[in-house]
Amino acid sequence: MKASILIVDDEPGVRAALSGVLRDEGHTVEVVESGEACLDRLTRAAYDVILLDIWLPGIDGLTTLERLRERQVDAAVVMISGHGNIESAVRAIKMGAFDFIEKPLSLDKTVLVVANALRQQRLEAENRALRARVDQDFKMVGESYAINQLREQVAMAAPTNGRVLISGENGTGKELVARSIHALSRRRSGPFVEVNCGAIPENLMESEFFGHKRGAFTGAVADRRGKFELADGGTIFLDEIGDMSLKTQAKVLRALQEQVVEPVGGTARVRVDTRVLAATNKDLTVEIKAGRFREDLYFRLNVIPIFVPPLRERPDDIPLLAEHFMRVFAREYGRRMKTLDQAATAVLLGYGWPGNVRELRNVIERVLIMVPGEVIAAGALAFLGGASKAAVPAAAAVVQPLHEARDQFEREYVLAALARQQGNISRTAEILGVERSNLYRKMRALGIASPRTHDRVPTHEHPATGREPSRRRTRRQGRRVAARRAGALLRRPPSGSHQRLGARALPRSRARPRPDVHRAGPGGGRRAPATVRGTRP
Repeated sequence: MKASILIVDDEPGVRAALSGVLRDEGHTVEVVESGEACLDRLTRAAYDVILLDIWLPGIDGLTTLERLRERQVDAAVVMISGHGNIESAVRAIKMGAFDFIEKPLSLDKTVLVVANALRQQRLEAENRALRARVDQDFKMVGESYAINQLREQVAMAAPTNGRVLISGENGTGKELVARSIHALSRRRSGPFVEVNCGAIPENLMESEFFGHKRGAFTGAVADRRGKFELADGGTIFLDEIGDMSLKTQAKVLRALQEQVVEPVGGTARVRVDTRVLAATNKDLTVEIKAGRFREDLYFRLNVIPIFVPPLRERPDDIPLLAEHFMRVFAREYGRRMKTLDQAATAVLLGYGWPGNVRELRNVIERVLIMVPGEVIAAGALAFLGGASKAAVPAAAAVVQPLHEARDQFEREYVLAALARQQGNISRTAEILGVERSNLYRKMRALGIASPRTHDRVPTHEHPATGREPSRRRTRRQGRRVAARRAGALLRRPPSGSHQRLGARALPRSRARPRPDVHRAGPGGGRRAPATVRGTRP
């Protein structure tokens, strides 16, 4: 591994010898002769390893080391001295030096120390990167009211040593909550030990928890430390504690009370300092009544109860979680990020998610791997079953006309948005990205009434079909009503005006006078002129 190295020594021969052998190893080497020059050089460049002499003109090596630590320089510092003693070495190590070597220098030893320092630097960098990645992967994603309440509970419980009982359905993220509590606690620098109580055989559970001595049982060929002892100074997470046997529950209760464990086959008791977090998907009060869980252990564990809500109770977090998992898997598999179109998002929002966040994670991983292209459509989620058919009715009924399918989808989408906002028109319009007046018009066109009485949207739906009539049909009905009213007025003229009412008093479009034709009457005489229908002679 090629590295950059800075040599700080006031002797030209030492500088020349060290720089020559380290350049032969493939490293980039620079040299200075004083502590002041070293500090000045570090303002312009970064180095992986610094070989620093203690005895220097001006400020000495220990003072230079102290200033390097004040500046938080990440380089590994190896101290060199021709007048070394134990006190100087101990002081240098306490101040953060990686190693201490004495003059006359052994070039082979110097090369070995530099190699060890570079390996240590590389491991520390990898450790920081892994910690950052773990923190990113195990963060609570969401902005809903339920997840914000959960964050507040975690923030209040984490700084204490109180025991926490985390409950919730499978796949809701109980382990994530436990890791968040540990990361925010005073024990975050200690170990986090996870124990799945439902996956350990009954005959091995005691050994897993408390350890065993060699020869304690068949197969115990060496001493082994238990989970409680491994978690000393940190946190132990007992997952699915409702599956633990009554016999093991009694021993765990004793360990919680006395903070002491006794390995299987041993006589010495081991004191431990461990914070206990437990999780279960069962109702432990029901288990207590059924005699499957100890009531005293329940009260010991249930100091701080935390409930993790299922995914169906926080649908607003589904798009955020989908985007988070898409980013995680794209980075893991080295693929480009994909996006969900509006219809696919509606499918995810309409699905019930019986497997909660774990099922959503698996779905996103599947579509990222199996779906080609950059955009994931609703058809790629058809394996979700009923939700896909509800969100995309055209896929289930191909014979349905396109405009009817579009109207049905828009109606269901607007209704879902209104339900998520508890019927608030203003917030729904803001989320949908439309004006409030436009949303009202869209709701009228789709036949949707406002959930609130004071926001009722007027509709004119047909009582038989339930559909709003078209504008042409409405105008035609209006003309018919006007015609009926005009006819009623003609049939009921005002008093005293019937003799003056003639054909010329009527609209031309409604009544046309008949020609004045005289016909013979029954007696041979001439009949009176024909009158206009609707008037009296």
